Amino acid sequence: MPLHSAGLLPFNDAGGEVKVFIVHMGGPFWGHRDDGGWSLAKGMYIPGEETPEDAARREFSEEVGIPAPAGELIDLGEVRLSSGKRVRGFAVAADAGLAFVTSNTFEVEWPRRSGRMRTYPEVDRAGWFGLDVARTKLTAGQVPLIDSLERIIG
Repeated sequence: MPLHSAGLLPFNDAGGEVKVFIVHMGGPFWGHRDDGGWSLAKGMYIPGEETPEDAARREFSEEVGIPAPAGELIDLGEVRLSSGKRVRGFAVAADAGLAFVTSNTFEVEWPRRSGRMRTYPEVDRAGWFGLDVARTKLTAGQVPLIDSLERIIG
C-alpha cells in the first residue's frame, strides 16, 4: 500500500509576482543541497483516520512552528514521487510576513552504520520564492504542484 502525505503551499500575489512559501529539509541527507532540497511543509497521514486537509495543516504547524495560515485551501491535486509515496498538495493565500520559527525533529543513525543516533530538525529554514525559482528549489516530484497552482490562480 502506498504511503500518503499532504502538504501546504502558502502563496502571496501582492506586488505583481506570485511567491510561494517552501521549506528546506533538514538533516544530513538534505543539509548540503539547495536546489532540489526544498519541499512543501508536508507529512504522512492515514486515509480514513485523518483528512489530507487536516494533515497538511498539522504538518505545516509541526514543521514551521506556527499555526497554518487560515483560509480556504485550494486543492492542487496529487503527485506520485519516485519512491511511490503520494503527496496531495493544498495552496492557501498567506500574508507575506509568514516566516519560519522552529521545526519538530527526527532521530537517525549518523553516520550510517556508526551506531550513533543523532537528532536533526525536519526543516532547517523556509522562505518565499517566485514560481520559477521555487521550481528549481523543490524536489523534482513536487514541481507539478507549482504548475497546478499557476494554472489555478492564473
